[in-house]
Amino acid sequence: MAKTDASQGQSASALITNRIAELGGWRGKTLDRMRRLITEADPDVVEEWKWMGTPVWAHDGIICTGETYKAVVKLTFAKGASLRDPARLFNSSLDGNTRRAIDIREGEEVDASAFKALVRDAVALNRAGKAKRSKRTKS
Repeated sequence: MAKTDASQGQSASALITNRIAELGGWRGKTLDRMRRLITEADPDVVEEWKWMGTPVWAHDGIICTGETYKAVVKLTFAKGASLRDPARLFNSSLDGNTRRAIDIREGEEVDASAFKALVRDAVALNRAGKAKRSKRTKS
C-alpha cells in the first residue's frame, strides 16, 4: 500500500491509523475493517488525508472517502453512480449524478466480497479514465 505525505510530517496512513484509534468503539472498528477490505481489494491503493481530516483511498483517482459521524461511518465513492452495484451496497447519496455512498450504522456489517468487488470496479473505472486522458494528450 502506497502512502502519501500529509500534515505535520505524518504520513496519511499514520493519520488514518490515529483517527481509527481516536474514534474507538464501533466507528473505529468499522472504519478499520473497511480500510482493510479496501487494501485487500487493491494492494496498490494510496492512502491520502484531505479536506481537513478526511481519509481518502485512491488509485489513478479517488476510489472513496471514509467519513465518520455520530450515527454512521460513510464511505463515499467518487464515481459511484457509474459503478455496478448488484449487491445494493449503496444506500446514501443516491440522487446525484456522480457520487454514491454506503452508510454503515452500529451493528451493521457490509458484505466483504461485494464491497471488494465495488472497490476493484472503482479502480478499473479510474484506470479507464486515465487511459483516455493519456490518449488525448498524445494526439
